[in-house]
Amino acid sequence: MSYVGPDFEPPQPRRSRRGPLTVALAALVPGALLGWLVYATVGGSGDGGGSGRATVRSSPPAASSPPADDATDGKKPGAGPTPTASSTSAPAASGPLKGKVVVIDPGHNPDNFQHPSEINRKVNIGTNWKECDTTGTSTNDGYTEAKFTLDVAHRMRTLLEEQGATVKLTQDGDRPYGPCVDERARIGNEAKADAVVSIHADGSGAGNRGFHVILPGAVHAGSADTRAIVAPSRDLGERVAGRFVAVTGSAPSNYIGDGSGLVTRKDLGGLNLSTVPKVFIECGNMRDSKDAASLTSGAWRQKAAQGISEGIVSFLRG
Repeated sequence: MSYVGPDFEPPQPRRSRRGPLTVALAALVPGALLGWLVYATVGGSGDGGGSGRATVRSSPPAASSPPADDATDGKKPGAGPTPTASSTSAPAASGPLKGKVVVIDPGHNPDNFQHPSEINRKVNIGTNWKECDTTGTSTNDGYTEAKFTLDVAHRMRTLLEEQGATVKLTQDGDRPYGPCVDERARIGNEAKADAVVSIHADGSGAGNRGFHVILPGAVHAGSADTRAIVAPSRDLGERVAGRFVAVTGSAPSNYIGDGSGLVTRKDLGGLNLSTVPKVFIECGNMRDSKDAASLTSGAWRQKAAQGISEGIVSFLRG
């Protein structure tokens, strides 16, 4: 998502602090991104993990869920209709996540651009009012963030259902626009989700690269009260970041987060209104040609889905 429009007041980019990278990352995030430390230090492929939380590999091997062809948008050929946003998945009979509920929030909606008045409508985000939603960003070649997020969400759903989880999507391309940011939070709350992850891709300037995970800050104002979810959301975010690095080989953002891959925000309605552990992940920058090459690759999107899913599994298993 671009830092323009609803839910996204432009943060001030921070200077990249890359040197020495191993010392900086060790100081900033001692547990979560050791996988990236190993990758950056020894030139690993990104397939191996670091130590601590970043080493947990809980999802099935990638071979059990082969990457779908780009043209299928993550749906297996011959598969039936995917569940709508108001439905839940049929969980596996057994698995480490049996009894757990995961909500995946694919950022934006492919048809938002057709409903400008609806998505520009202001909604209460707890502390103030913001637009319902935005169209999201896109690569320079026109591959949209909304298409990216829905594809990764489909892949994650498959992986998490294989682990026994009940999975719910906030939208599945099955509604004319939205949902609005307040409804996205409400869907996770009403599902009593054990974890919620909102999938995005950034729209920053060329040369800005890498991923970052957005954590909720402590907010207690108006109808927003995140105090109870700050700690578990950080735990979730650190595990997601660690596994994302280990599986994709991607580096933490070089333009926000001081190289840690973690950013805390207090201005996002999707986080401020959540009563369950929730984080956002910006998987890369769609406006940078190198990041865009990854984001538009079906094989890379499978890795992204696997990394995020493994982080969720690690969090839920403790």
